[in-house]
Amino acid sequence: MATDAADPTRTTPGPSLRVRLPSVSPSVRTFLATEAGSAVFLLAATVLALVWANSPLSGSYDALWSTSAGFHLGPFGLDLDLHHWVNDAAMAVFFCVVGLEINREVTSGELRDRRTIAVPALGALGGLAVPAVIYLLFNAGTEAAHGWGVVMSTDTAFLVGILALFGPACPDRLRLFLLTLAIVDDIGAITVMALFYNDGVDAPALGVAGALVVAMLVMRWLGVWRLTPYALAGIALWFAVNASGVHATLAGVLVGLLLPSRPMARDHVEQAPRWTEGLVAEPTADREHLAELAARATVPASERLQRLLHPWSAFVIVPVFGLANAGVRLDAEALRTAATSPVTIGIAVALVAGNTIGITGAASLAIRTGLGRLPGRVRWGHLLGGAVLAGIGFTISLFIAELAFEGALVEQAKIGILAGSLVAAVLGTVLLRILGDRLPLCSPDDELPTGLPPRPWVAGS
Repeated sequence: MATDAADPTRTTPGPSLRVRLPSVSPSVRTFLATEAGSAVFLLAATVLALVWANSPLSGSYDALWSTSAGFHLGPFGLDLDLHHWVNDAAMAVFFCVVGLEINREVTSGELRDRRTIAVPALGALGGLAVPAVIYLLFNAGTEAAHGWGVVMSTDTAFLVGILALFGPACPDRLRLFLLTLAIVDDIGAITVMALFYNDGVDAPALGVAGALVVAMLVMRWLGVWRLTPYALAGIALWFAVNASGVHATLAGVLVGLLLPSRPMARDHVEQAPRWTEGLVAEPTADREHLAELAARATVPASERLQRLLHPWSAFVIVPVFGLANAGVRLDAEALRTAATSPVTIGIAVALVAGNTIGITGAASLAIRTGLGRLPGRVRWGHLLGGAVLAGIGFTISLFIAELAFEGALVEQAKIGILAGSLVAAVLGTVLLRILGDRLPLCSPDDELPTGLPPRPWVAGS
């Protein structure tokens, strides 16, 4: 991290304020920069939603999210309640971040190496298929069968957050394995959502959306590196997809996947100091603007957008989504109904057992057939614990439940998601803690001395 030459303790540019304001401690900054911090915010929002929806103020909870809001510009306008603004508009930003992460991993990350991704990728496919089959075993032939997509997603924020908070020591290789699994899982869940959970397709609007996608591809081919043209095209794409009948959050995924993500050419990077030197020689507003543009041109557009959106997605949008969607009534009648509901039981069993069986079985098949290998010191026990933990299907599961069900089935589905995710979180954490002690992930240090030197232990001995 760069420091000021005049003050080596400073880590940000610009002159200091005359009054020193209290700063956040480094440990708090580190916590907030990790997925663990995001998971804590999401958990707090979920608990608040449950308490609020089951308190004497439950009427205000429903009234808040049913409040209408919108805008009009001449004959054009859009009116949605707050619940749909969160689920359809704000969550498009979340899915854009998911798309950016997939884009980065495919271009320059772990998804480039076939043998590295074979095991988690096949495990993710097992974690998509087996839970859906188990859910259908409980609900085949009923109106609830359409909800099979609810159980096909792992909540990345909770998964990585729990691993950071309660996982084994030195969990980096296991974290990488589970992140790769979650990314492939997200690709599958988003595809299922786009294909099977829409309200019918409006061909003209879908044609406009297709034209905008082509326009973004052309901009990428031309080498457009500024974010503004992509942002304007992305906003227009959201309106077109929303009007087409396909769920509007797909626009966010497309923007994330289409932005340029390859590292910039070295000659472009080496040009940046020239513009900075011009600013140092004559600090004017025009030269400052050129130096700023030169610095931005050295970083891919996708990476710049991800840095901008990720904090908002992790610490604002996803917790607000949890607050808006996790408010399930848990009174005696609702729990009695859920205890005998094939929807609730099917979702809970599919999330826990389906992911455990599907991920472990498919990953084991990939290892035994030589298609891939487990990374680092990750062992079979870690694979099993991670598969159980992957049964936390919170954010996208709640999202698809809103699309798949209506009326009482929505509440039953949410109770199943909450119950299954809670069991998967607790059981997966216990397994990883136990197996983490028995199967350490830390690399052994072979250079440690076998014994202590003879006494006396004094300086110079």
